[in-house]
Amino acid sequence: MDQAVIKENMKTLLHAQQGELDAVLMYNKLAEVVSDTDALVFKQLAAEEGQHASVFHNYTLTVLKPKKMKSILIPFLYKMLGRNKAYHLIANGEYSAGKKYKTIVGTFSDVQSVLDDEFRHGDMVKALLNK
Repeated sequence: MDQAVIKENMKTLLHAQQGELDAVLMYNKLAEVVSDTDALVFKQLAAEEGQHASVFHNYTLTVLKPKKMKSILIPFLYKMLGRNKAYHLIANGEYSAGKKYKTIVGTFSDVQSVLDDEFRHGDMVKALLNK
């Protein structure tokens, strides 16, 4: 494999790993400010995002720490913009992550399950709006 491709793949994997770690923190913080029913879903999503971070860690072998920005911003947006807008932002973020993972799934087969979960997560968050 070309060195430039390897370097770009590693960059993508590290970015994905960071995003998954950030999502764990975000979902756990969001669970603190939403209804009990929604909180259960967000706690489940946090756990699954943690598993996703492990998938990426197996490739990067790099220990990363979650960044707090999303865990502060998303609960704030939930309070300021309301449930509908915040949940649409979150769902779109999940779908966007899934689309990004499509670029590497051919090289890293374990990423397929993560990709599938991201789209399922987006659907789960949107489904909360129908309750």
